[in-house]
Amino acid sequence: MYKQIKKAILFGGIASDEIFTEVQLAERLNTSRTPVRAAIQDLVKDGLLVSIPRKGLTVRKITPEEQDEIFLLRSAIEVESVKKLTQEITTPEQLRLLKLILKQQEALQNDDAISFIRLDHDFHLSLTRLANFTIIEQVLNNLHNLTQLMGLKAVSKHGRMKNVLMEHNQIIQALEEKNPELASQAILNHLEKTKETLIIVDNS
Repeated sequence: MYKQIKKAILFGGIASDEIFTEVQLAERLNTSRTPVRAAIQDLVKDGLLVSIPRKGLTVRKITPEEQDEIFLLRSAIEVESVKKLTQEITTPEQLRLLKLILKQQEALQNDDAISFIRLDHDFHLSLTRLANFTIIEQVLNNLHNLTQLMGLKAVSKHGRMKNVLMEHNQIIQALEEKNPELASQAILNHLEKTKETLIIVDNS
């Protein structure tokens, strides 16, 4: 039930401006209130739903200011990760990143945005993990649901998934060349392009 409701949140099955109750959601899903209640509690805890007193529930909205904060945090974290990786990444680790990109390519071909964004998260998390930034990795994990909301919105723009793959490849190429400046620029360019896409989608 959790996955079913989460998919509806991420893909517009539940409109972003909709206010609904636990009873209404259970009726829509043709199920009892008990599993819906448990799923809602988890989704509120995960930051994907928010409760409005005396009215019901609605999908969590990320403000432009929050988006700026998230990208500021990610830029600072991921630039340091790729800089460190240019000095110490091994060939097997490079291959691990390339495998994630190949899986993203498969998700693109299957028009599977959920898998694409999950793999995108895995790719970025791998940069901090391979750099042995364990505390920073936990910070990114805590942002996962919010970045997933933003990521799915971004890849809804035609052609963005293809560009993401190209940008990921540029990051790996910089790592292979052991060029910290190039790697820093590649990750910053990637995050900036995603931010620009979100602005376009929000204003369309």
